[in-house]
Amino acid sequence: MSGILYIVGTGPGSPEQMTPEAVQAVEAASEFFGYGPYLDRLALRADQRRIASDNREELDRAQAALTRAATGEKVCVVSGGDPGVFAMAAAVCEAIDKGPEAWREIEIVVTPGVTAMLAVAARSGAPLGHDFCAISLSDNLKPWDIITRRLRLVAEAGLVIALYNPISKARPWQLGEAFSLLRDILPATTPVIFGRAAGRPDENIRVMPLETADAAVADMATCVIIGSPETRVIARPGRADLVYTPRFIAGDKR
Repeated sequence: MSGILYIVGTGPGSPEQMTPEAVQAVEAASEFFGYGPYLDRLALRADQRRIASDNREELDRAQAALTRAATGEKVCVVSGGDPGVFAMAAAVCEAIDKGPEAWREIEIVVTPGVTAMLAVAARSGAPLGHDFCAISLSDNLKPWDIITRRLRLVAEAGLVIALYNPISKARPWQLGEAFSLLRDILPATTPVIFGRAAGRPDENIRVMPLETADAAVADMATCVIIGSPETRVIARPGRADLVYTPRFIAGDKR
């Protein structure tokens, strides 16, 4: 008899940003598969087993979790943020799509979570107040020329852009190249938000114009939000600036 596979997100990092539905799934499961630092965010009971793996082993992790769930276990796959945004829900679906027929009989429960761009946006004001998109700068699973083409097109379309996986030791140059590309399309004053560890004790939110945006400010714990030509910054003496994208487009008389 098949068990249940829960796929949860821990949110950006603060326990308060993990949804009650995800907490209930954690309480119900007996085995947990995930990247070690994400599993460390959970206060597991003595009777709950954790199986940690490297962050680049998503498909292997999904297959291992499905194998256990197929035996009747209540298994939990753990992501940071929202499990459906550049995270484990897609890896589990991919494994099911290519895996044995028995995996299609497993009950799959995906709990929505708070993804990094939402936490960074909340700390900054309302930069996602109008149309936006999310793009991963990692070229591990797609070619770099696809990434640059998408960046160019969405910038030309006037979308706010949330960048995930902006930089790593293996990819120290890509965010700088993305900024260079976008400077040819967007106004120099376009706000760029560097949101590192939003909601955690080591949170650091910085805003700078695109013309001087420094890729070295970011690391893998950073979500970068690049405004559209409509995005504005409200200066507030003695308080952090507010960054927001109006709900209307300039010239719209409605």
